[in-house]
Amino acid sequence: MGAQDRYRYRLRFAKTEAMRWTGHLDLQRAWERTFRRARLPLLYSQGFNPRPRLQLAAALPLGVTGEEELLDLWLTEALEPGALAERLRPALPPGLELKGVCAAAAQEPALQRQVRAAEYRVTWLEAPPPLEQLRAAVERSLAAQEIPRERRGKRYDLRPLIEELRVEPGEPPALWMRLAAREGATGRPDEVLAALGLDPAEARVVRTRLVLEIQGSGVR
Repeated sequence: MGAQDRYRYRLRFAKTEAMRWTGHLDLQRAWERTFRRARLPLLYSQGFNPRPRLQLAAALPLGVTGEEELLDLWLTEALEPGALAERLRPALPPGLELKGVCAAAAQEPALQRQVRAAEYRVTWLEAPPPLEQLRAAVERSLAAQEIPRERRGKRYDLRPLIEELRVEPGEPPALWMRLAAREGATGRPDEVLAALGLDPAEARVVRTRLVLEIQGSGVR
């Protein structure tokens, strides 16, 4: 099959509450089943176990929902993005919401390699921390030269992975963070919460946006 028979599309979607505890591999399988139900002309990988060719931009931590997730899909036939969206929406399972589709340039790097940062909004399941306490913890973290943490038995410095961090006042207040999400340098929201002295188990985390290296390559 030649390159002219391969068409790349970028899907923008939400992973909602019904799939909050669905892991990355199961999410990928859910999309594969959706594409088959929609009877799309899928491009398959080569080898003994051919799979539909797709790329999810970045794995969501378990328990985190996503408002603006990205997925690249390859087809063997060209479809108008609106028509592709119309075929997909009736086939979606609970927990997935399609928000947009566009054509993507075939020569672009792998979607995972384009991700540079991720933005998160944190609220609380019950009573949030006092506003001034939250602000003070954020200020201390931003002023720190180093925030030593340990993950899987390895020590690392969390501070360079925090690109932005702020409290959004309101009723209730929220915490907003932009964390590095490059290969080998990915910040996790639960680690930031722990570094602030907050219990991640008491928080509700939503990934609101993925920031790509190639500007304009997202779906609007």
